[in-house]
Amino acid sequence: MQRVLEPELMEDPEQVIAYAEADFEKPHGEFIQRLKAFVNEPKFSGKVLDLGCGSGDISRRFAKAFPLCTIDAIDGSSAMIDYGVNSIRPELKARLNFIHGKLPAAELPAVHYDIIISNSLLHHLPNPQILWQVVKKYSTSGTRIAIMDLLRPGTANMAKTLVEMYAATEPKILQRDFYCSLLAAFTLEEIHKQIAQAGLSLTVEQISDRHVFVSGIMPRQGNRHNMTTPNIKTKEKIETIDLQKPEFYINRELSLLEFNKRV
Repeated sequence: MQRVLEPELMEDPEQVIAYAEADFEKPHGEFIQRLKAFVNEPKFSGKVLDLGCGSGDISRRFAKAFPLCTIDAIDGSSAMIDYGVNSIRPELKARLNFIHGKLPAAELPAVHYDIIISNSLLHHLPNPQILWQVVKKYSTSGTRIAIMDLLRPGTANMAKTLVEMYAATEPKILQRDFYCSLLAAFTLEEIHKQIAQAGLSLTVEQISDRHVFVSGIMPRQGNRHNMTTPNIKTKEKIETIDLQKPEFYINRELSLLEFNKRV
């Protein structure tokens, strides 16, 4: 199945509120746990860049998990950024900076960052190199890279089946966006090619039947092709899903719709 683009930005107020106010305690908590294992440094005090932060839930959670770090969180949607700014608790205001700007043109406050994270931005971009070139621009020796996104299923019918399996009880607007995001996502092969084209050597892991995790640590300058990767215990490949037995999977993995929320 060929990729079908979806709107790059979420500007519709109804859409923004639906995502921002949904209950994503479990999936976002799981993502933070993965990032904790990736950073593996409880007293981490570096600069963090969150690309495509949405309304900022991941950024806020990261700031709480690492109380010594500072975060620049950027998104192209003014509605998402406004929601994020209005949702900052007083104790986080000094460390969490929301930025409205569209990549790659937006200029960020820091020249380089200690860790660059992104959750479900890649599939929104018409040109995936936007993400990888921004990663290169704002990284330096030792920068940690952690990108999570969706994987495109083989057919439109498979995408519909996933929507039925994981989002049957969700509002129609979320079902629609879930389906469109599946069609707009990339395959593992495409992501490998994107990274090679960008001149990066990141590890690409399929961590479920519908999620990909891309990670690595930038090497010394002049040796950019020999990147190291953290020792994270993850499943490199999940077994083939049996779409005839959805009940076996529903409580076994996190909902793709949940991971698809840019909040």
